[in-house]
Amino acid sequence: MKLMKPEVFRQIKEQYDNFYKGLLRNGKLPFGSTGDGFWGSVVADEVYEAFKKINLHKHKTFVDLGSGDGKAVLIASLFCKRAVGIEMDNDLFNTSLEMQEKLNIPNAIFFNNNFNEHSVTGYDVVFLYPDEPMHRGMEKKLLNELTGKLVHYGHHFHPNNLEKENSFIVNGTMVSVYTR
Repeated sequence: MKLMKPEVFRQIKEQYDNFYKGLLRNGKLPFGSTGDGFWGSVVADEVYEAFKKINLHKHKTFVDLGSGDGKAVLIASLFCKRAVGIEMDNDLFNTSLEMQEKLNIPNAIFFNNNFNEHSVTGYDVVFLYPDEPMHRGMEKKLLNELTGKLVHYGHHFHPNNLEKENSFIVNGTMVSVYTR
């Protein structure tokens, strides 16, 4: 199953670029505190290239813990049969649903709840753009539940007790792949 759909990727990128321009026009930034954590948008081109590099199309299921505005999930849906996002913030969750509807992407699923209450067991790929050090609970969750691979986006807050399979730079951003 090799999807990747470059034309749909361009549509995703365009919709999110318009969304961020709207935020900026209203004096808001595409990152900030949610009250429960910190949200930062991923860079569409980086995520798309990283997903190609790790052969995401060879995996069936994907979950993004703290999926924010849903961009990484919608991009993952171009590669995987089922892409899931878990986001606690109501506004970001609703943005995910609006984008999914606008783009007509049926194989993305979003849950509006705490990712700590959602098991990652059984997912082929877990995506994480962490907003706090892993030793504050996330690493324990992954050590207990991870059955697939962890794709870690960013230079910061890497796990200490998972095995690093691969690490590479995409346009200046580190992407690492870990297993249990």
